[in-house]
Formats: sequence, structure tokens, C-alpha cells
Amino acid sequence: MESVARSQSATGPDAPVSSDSTLIYRQSRWTRLTHWIWAISLFFMLLSGLQIFNARPQLYIGKQSGFGYNNTIFEIGAENTSAGPRGFTEIFGHRFDTTGVLGWSGPPGNETARGFPSWATIPSYYDLGTARVVHFFFAWILTTTLIVWLVASLVNGHIRRDLAPRLDDLKRLPRDIVDHAKLKFHHTREYNTLQKMAYGGVLFVLLPLMIITGLALSPSMNSVLPFLNEVLGGRQTARTIHFTVMLLLVGFFIIHILMILAAGPINELRSIITGWYRTDPPAHDDKTNERSA
Repeated sequence: MESVARSQSATGPDAPVSSDSTLIYRQSRWTRLTHWIWAISLFFMLLSGLQIFNARPQLYIGKQSGFGYNNTIFEIGAENTSAGPRGFTEIFGHRFDTTGVLGWSGPPGNETARGFPSWATIPSYYDLGTARVVHFFFAWILTTTLIVWLVASLVNGHIRRDLAPRLDDLKRLPRDIVDHAKLKFHHTREYNTLQKMAYGGVLFVLLPLMIITGLALSPSMNSVLPFLNEVLGGRQTARTIHFTVMLLLVGFFIIHILMILAAGPINELRSIITGWYRTDPPAHDDKTNERSA
């Protein structure tokens, strides 16, 4: 992520100062640390989660699942045809041939029936026990870090100051949408409206929802929080929500990377690795240069 959080220390009186007025210290050490912890945790959670999903590559809505019910909304599988085994993906009753990627994949001549291919799972071979250990280990790391970040950001005012959209931000939203569509980016210290909305959606909606549904899916948590499954509409519905949130996070990651590449990858990566970020020259400098010319 470009910079999901920017703590107060990045712009406080003790922040490093550069002689170059366009080079600012934008990301604090705490911001950079949490950013990479979240990124690494989500990576391992995604790949181990796909391995767990392979144990039952179907999604349902409701409290029941199985052959006696007709509530399947998503399925990955394989079937024998006149042309040999074929993989398929079925979404709301619409079936697509996904041989080689989903349902039936593997080295030529050694294909096997599995939901997601081996290159997309941890571990690459089928091992549900190991996948669960990896998944829950990084899930607790992400959860703990997120809770600490939320408390610290509430205390130091970071959420109110930097992430909460203001009235002026909402007024600028149409212009921000047009600028992004034209790949026209403004490099400033502050987040633009679309960034605030995207980061807020991830931090305050998607990640908490993923954690809540994950707890509902954990057998060990059922006795501690028995009401979760009921609130979420049943264990199978919670599993479907969990999977959907994963897809939305993957979509956010793809768009995020594309925006970094379009806005200037060197500047963006330097910001999240070293903290230093190059902003646009002040407007008055541009006017002075125009008069000089």
C-alpha cells in the first residue's frame, strides 16, 4: 500500500528536515513498519487461505450446505467430458471452462483436480493443517497490529486529521475522479479524497469485516463468541463474506499498484521505504519561472 497510515511524528517538530523544499519527510517509521507488516501478513493469509478453500471449493448462502440444498453461489471443480477431464468455475449457476487454472491444473500430463493451482497456494501441495497454521499465525499478527494502530491513531488524532474526509474533500471528489481518470496526479503532503476513501474503506470496513468473519469460522472461537455466526447469517454465509472481502482486498491491491506505477514508482517506493517523498513545486515558484521566461 502506498501509505495507509501516516503518524504524527512524520510531520512533527522532530521530523527530519531537507534543504530541498520539495522533498519532505512524509512517512514515519511507525507508518512504514505497519505498512510492511500488513502487506506481508495479507500475502501469506491470501495464499494459505486459498489452500484452505481448496478443501471445499464451494461457497453458500445460509446456515446449511451439502447435496440436499440448493444454496451454492460459487463453485470450482472438475468433470469428465468427451475431451477428457476439464476444470470449471460456476458463479450463480453460470459455468465457465477454466481448465489449466481453476478446477483442473498442473504440469502437462500430470494435472490434478484442485480448486486453485499449486502456484497460488501455501503450501503448494495439499496440506490443510500447515495452511491453517500459517493462516492463523499471520491473521493474529495483522489483527494485533491493526488494533494497536487504531488506538494510537485515535490518541494522536491521525484518523481525524489525515484520514477522515472533510466537506472540502467531498467537494473536490469529482475533480479527483477526473484527474485520476486522466492519470494526472498531484504530489502533496496530504492525501486526496479518493485516497482517504480507499484507505478508510480498507482500514475501517474490509479489514475489520475480514477479522470478524474469520473469527466466526474458527471452531475454537465458536464457544467464546457463539453469537457471531447468528449475526452473520450462518457459518456458510460468514465464509462467503470472508471470501468476498478477500477478493475486494486483492482488487484494492491491484488498483493500488497501478496507481503507484502511474504516479511515479520511485517516489512512492522511496516514501514507504525511507519516509522521504518529493512533492510538486510550490505554485508561486511556477509563476516566478513563467515571469522569468
